[in-house]
Amino acid sequence: MAGPEDATNFGVWDYVVFGCMLLISLSIGIYYGCTGGKQRTTAEFLLADRSMNPIPVAMSMVASFISAITFLGTPAEVYINGSMFWVFSLCFPMVALVVSRLFIPVFFRLNVTSVNEYLELRFNKALRVSAAVTYFFNMVFYMGIVIYAPALAFNAVTNVSLWGSVLAMGLVCTLYTTIGGMKAVLWTDVFQTCVMFGGFLAVIIEGTIRVGGLGNVWQIAEEGGRIDFWNFNFDPTIRHTFWAIVIGGTFSRTSSFAVDQSQVQRYLATGSIKRANISLCLAVFGMAFVLTISCLSGVVMYSYYADKQCDPFTSGKVSQTDQLIPYFIIELFGRIPGLPGFFTSAVFSAALSTVSSGLNALAAVTAEDLVKPCLPRISQERYTLVTKGIAFGFGLLCILLAYVISLLNQGVLQLTLSIFGMTGGPLLGLYCLGLFFPWTNSKGAMAGLLGGLAVACWVGIGAFIYPPSTYRPPLTIEGCNLTTSITTPSPLLMTTTTTLAPETSPIIELYSLSYAWYSCAFWLVTIVVGLLVSFLTGATKRQDIDPVLRSHCVDGLYCCLPEVIKKPLRCGDEKPDYTKKDEEAEMVEVKEVKPDLSDNADDSDDVDSATVATEQPSSTEKENSLENNGFTAL
Repeated sequence: MAGPEDATNFGVWDYVVFGCMLLISLSIGIYYGCTGGKQRTTAEFLLADRSMNPIPVAMSMVASFISAITFLGTPAEVYINGSMFWVFSLCFPMVALVVSRLFIPVFFRLNVTSVNEYLELRFNKALRVSAAVTYFFNMVFYMGIVIYAPALAFNAVTNVSLWGSVLAMGLVCTLYTTIGGMKAVLWTDVFQTCVMFGGFLAVIIEGTIRVGGLGNVWQIAEEGGRIDFWNFNFDPTIRHTFWAIVIGGTFSRTSSFAVDQSQVQRYLATGSIKRANISLCLAVFGMAFVLTISCLSGVVMYSYYADKQCDPFTSGKVSQTDQLIPYFIIELFGRIPGLPGFFTSAVFSAALSTVSSGLNALAAVTAEDLVKPCLPRISQERYTLVTKGIAFGFGLLCILLAYVISLLNQGVLQLTLSIFGMTGGPLLGLYCLGLFFPWTNSKGAMAGLLGGLAVACWVGIGAFIYPPSTYRPPLTIEGCNLTTSITTPSPLLMTTTTTLAPETSPIIELYSLSYAWYSCAFWLVTIVVGLLVSFLTGATKRQDIDPVLRSHCVDGLYCCLPEVIKKPLRCGDEKPDYTKKDEEAEMVEVKEVKPDLSDNADDSDDVDSATVATEQPSSTEKENSLENNGFTAL
C-alpha cells in the first residue's frame, strides 16, 4: 500500500478542485454584491436586512464552530490524548437554553447592531470601547491562527505552497466578505459546511473499511487507552475531566454564543426572537454532530495506525500533531486524482467560514462602536463604504497576523481555546454584571473587566512560560520501516510532557490550571471584583435600572414554576413586563423603510409593528425610543 511519501505531490486535478472551491465562494460574494440591495446599506451589509431563514443561519453557526482548528485539532487531540474532548458535546444543550432565554431577547428588544451597544446603555461609552478593543485582540489573533494552521499542515505533507495558500485563502475570503456582506458570509458557509461534512464522513468511512469495521476500530482504540469519557476527578489541574469539560466548557461556549459579535449578528439577521432561537437549536444539533464526527475521525485514525503499529508522529514522519489528519488523508486518498484537492478544500473551507464571519463582525464592531460615534452626521452611503473598507483592512491584517503566528510554537487547538478563555470569560462576566446584578455601577463593571483580563493574562501567559505536565496514552512505532533517524517532534497541539522543576512555588502551581476552566475562573474573578468595587463606590439602586436592560434568571430559566415560588426568588424584584418590547422585537416581516427617521418620528405609531427599519438608529435615538416606551435609559 502506498504511503504519503508516494503521493505528496498535488496534481493538476487537485489544484482544479481546490481552485473551484475558492471560485465558488468568491462567486457567491459577487452574486450578493450585484443583486438585491447591492450592499448599499449597513443593514444589508452587516445584518442581511434582518430577513434570513433560520436554516442557513444555523448552518453558518455550525460552519464557524467547525473552523480549521476543529478540523485539524480535534482528530489529533483524540489521537494523542483520548476521547475526553468528546464530552464537550454535553455542554451545547445548556448553552442553548441559557443563551435563548437570557441573552437573545435583550439584544432584540434593544434593536442593536453591535453587541457592545448594550454596555453603553447600561453603563457608559468607556465600557463599550473597552469591550470592543478586547474583542479586536481576541478575534484578529484567532483568525490569524485559522488562516495559518491549515496552510502549514498541508504544506508539511504535500507540495502546496505555505504562503501561497495563506494569501489565496485570505484574499478570497476578504474579497467575498467585502463585496457580498452578511448574505455572502451565510451562504458561503452553507456551501462550505457541505464540503466539510463530506470530508469528515469520507475519512471515517474509508478509514473504518481499512481497519475492518467500526467494531474493530472501537476495540483497538479501547485497548490503546483512547476511549475514556468518565474521569470524575475534581482536581482543576488535570487537563480534561468530566467536570472541567462540562462546567468549564459551558462557560466557554456561552461566552462564544451569548456575547460574541459574530454569533449575535447571526441571531439578529433572522429578524425575530423566535427565528433566532430556532437557528440556535438547529445549530446545537449540528455542532454536536460535527464534534462527534471529528472525534470519531480521530478514533479511526488512531486505530488505523495502531493496527499498523506505526505512529507517524513518534516516528517523525510528521513533526507536528496538527499534520496528522492531512497525513492520514493523503495516505487514504493520495493515489486518486482530485481527492486530495477535495479534502484540502474541506479544511480550507472550515477556515474560510470562520474568517469571513469574523471579518463581518469586526467591521460591525468597529463601525458601530468607533466610527459612528465619532462621525454622527456621516451619510448612509459613505458609512457603508467605510464599513466595507474596515472589513477589507481587517482581512489584510489577519494575513499579517498569520506570519506572527508562524513564529509561535504552541498547539493550535489548546492555544485557541486558551485565548477564548482568557478574553471570553471576562467579557461574559461584564455582560452578566449588567444583566443579572442590578447593583453594578460603571466603576465596578470597568474594574471587573480589567481585573478579569489581568488575571487571565497572568495565568494564561504563565502557563505558556511554565507549561504543565500531562499524561498521554502510549504510541507505538514497532511496525514502522524506518530508514532515517527519528526526529524529535515539535508538539503543536498538546501541552508539553516535561515535568516541572521540584522547587515549584504556589505561583507556578497556579499556572497548572486546566485551560478548560479558564472561562469559568476568569468570569468569576470579573463578577467578584465588579460587585466589590460597585458596593465600595456606591451600588446602583435597582429602581434606577432600565427594566429592558436587565434579564431575570428566574423568569428566563424557571418559567414553568408557579408564581408563588418565583416571587421570593426574585429577591424583591417585581415581575418584569416585556410584552410590548417583545411584540416589537418579534418581527414577522422585514421591509426596507427609507430614512429619514427624524422626519417620521411623529408617525412612528402608524408603522406596522411587523416591520422594522433597516437603517440602524444612533445610540441617542435608541435612548429616546426607550424613554418613549416607558423606560428611562441610563
